[in-house]
Amino acid sequence: MTEVKAASGLSRLSAAYDGAPRRRPSRSGIVHLGLGNFHRAHQAVYTRAALDAAMSGGQAGADEWGIIGVGSRSASVTDAMKAQDLLYTVVEISPGGESFSIPGVHTDAFTAAAEPERVVSSIAAPSTRIVSLTVTENGYFYSPRTGHLAVDDPAIQHDLADAARPATPIGQIVRGLQSRARAHGEPITVLSCDNLADNGHHTERLVKEFAGLLPEAEASGLIAFLEQRVTFPSTMVDRIVPATTDHYRRLVADGLGYRDDVPVPAEPFTMWVLEDRFAAGRPAWEAGGAVFSDEVSRYEQLKVRLLNGTHSLIAYLGALSGAATIPESVGKPFIEAAARQVLRAEYLPSVTAPRGVDLAAYEEQLFERWRNTALGHRTSQVGTDGSVKLRQRIPEPAVALLDAGTMPHLLALTTAAYLACLAPLGGFDPGPHAAAMVDPARPALARAASESSTAHDLARRVLHDQHLLGGELAGRDEFIDRTAELLDAILRHGAMAATAEAAQG
Repeated sequence: MTEVKAASGLSRLSAAYDGAPRRRPSRSGIVHLGLGNFHRAHQAVYTRAALDAAMSGGQAGADEWGIIGVGSRSASVTDAMKAQDLLYTVVEISPGGESFSIPGVHTDAFTAAAEPERVVSSIAAPSTRIVSLTVTENGYFYSPRTGHLAVDDPAIQHDLADAARPATPIGQIVRGLQSRARAHGEPITVLSCDNLADNGHHTERLVKEFAGLLPEAEASGLIAFLEQRVTFPSTMVDRIVPATTDHYRRLVADGLGYRDDVPVPAEPFTMWVLEDRFAAGRPAWEAGGAVFSDEVSRYEQLKVRLLNGTHSLIAYLGALSGAATIPESVGKPFIEAAARQVLRAEYLPSVTAPRGVDLAAYEEQLFERWRNTALGHRTSQVGTDGSVKLRQRIPEPAVALLDAGTMPHLLALTTAAYLACLAPLGGFDPGPHAAAMVDPARPALARAASESSTAHDLARRVLHDQHLLGGELAGRDEFIDRTAELLDAILRHGAMAATAEAAQG
């Protein structure tokens, strides 16, 4: 990290640039697992709005929703926040310029790897009423094949054996709830804010599966506590939040006159839809624009398929075409055309719009966001963890179209482009942006590529044998064959030619 010089570091005094130093909440009502950029530009911002609205209205208990932020392993963010009075700057980026805000809602920050016992005690504390998560899809330690807890994973085995020092988010939650049930039994909400289908029920299932594996002496009272005193609302979260770079540190230093080592860049757009099922109260997040709805699953379909699914195609085609960023990628006419085609023809038929949502306007809003050249969201970042993400996005709409007698050519292209980026056959170079994508399946994909001599061999090994997109598509030979044809076109003629072939059907 290059040093960014400014008059002084961020503190509660320097944060008074907007006329009012951010007052730290007096109590910690939320423990949040995953102190990354998304949480700090999303849930924390909504919580600031909730606290401001409650305080200005003189509501009792308005100051009790401070957030204890728990990082996973790296202490870079937690150490920087501690040095800055637990503050950081959110930098909203648009072609029209930047705006700055300081949420100032965190009451503490530490890493789970360094203090695992403290995670358990923080969740168990009577003052804690919500434990929330942004740990990415991989942080849930479940089997993509079954959707159930990955019981054989060494990290889960460790957490089943060591009640005091759990290492996984699911283990941390269960051990915290176990301690809570024994100590006082106060109700609590577990709130997933990750891009998982039906994330509340998904988290609930994994938590209960873990609890069911504990010896009877350890699980005593826990199962009943989970059933009677814990809720797991589903949510849909949406905001593009790129990685922090020195560019954003300089923007803060130049614009505000102080040094912030961990600012968070974000697009102006933000959305949060939640089920209103909280066992022990919640902040008034609607003050920041959050929507409480009984249609979370429909909002989720919009996000996971129209936005995330299309975003993946843009990222993989862009990376293969040399585009470093999403705006650069969607600026290529053939990629924008493919993105609109997959959205309208292949994702949209599987979506039921929530009440009051104009789908045409939603589509245009997506492309406006993707064209935000000032934000510079990288194709390598969007393409990361595709083995987990694509399983959430492709199978259901693909199977529905196949069952109706229609080949989902653009969904097959998305899969082919992913394979070209992450599992290139010998002699094919997908480029630096594809090489920068991180994926837990990369070792298995590399083995499959090394054992394959043709695109068809590779597609069959990955989709049929490894079940990359789940069991149902593993048995659909027509989809595997079409993916292989488009992968071969990418390898032989490039992404643009393969896209033209897919678009023509």
